[in-house]
Amino acid sequence: MRSILRAKIHKATITQADPDYIGSITIDKDLLDRVDLWANEKVLVASNTSGSRLETYVLEGERGSGKICMNGPAAHMIAAGEEVVIMAFEYTDKPIVPKVILVDDNNSFVRYLAEEEDQKL
Repeated sequence: MRSILRAKIHKATITQADPDYIGSITIDKDLLDRVDLWANEKVLVASNTSGSRLETYVLEGERGSGKICMNGPAAHMIAAGEEVVIMAFEYTDKPIVPKVILVDDNNSFVRYLAEEEDQKL
């Protein structure tokens, strides 16, 4: 079994960072549906702005809101306004094609990306 990239939201912007919240990352439900992420699923969040990387779990955000919020201790590592990549992985013994999306500055879906094409962005 290998851990393979299964889902990725590319170039998202953190809209809020709330260190007083219990923990997690809240993501607009529309984006979760596009890449097939579930509430409570573990994700890796990497900041293109600061280089910080952390693991947390997903909370479902309001559909169509564009909100991506760092909650709890993670809010001390990745702040509002930072550009991030949100990734989920799957253990499998077969190759899979990840669902990778590009979003704009408002976290609205732009298009699906092929992983090779994504490397150029």
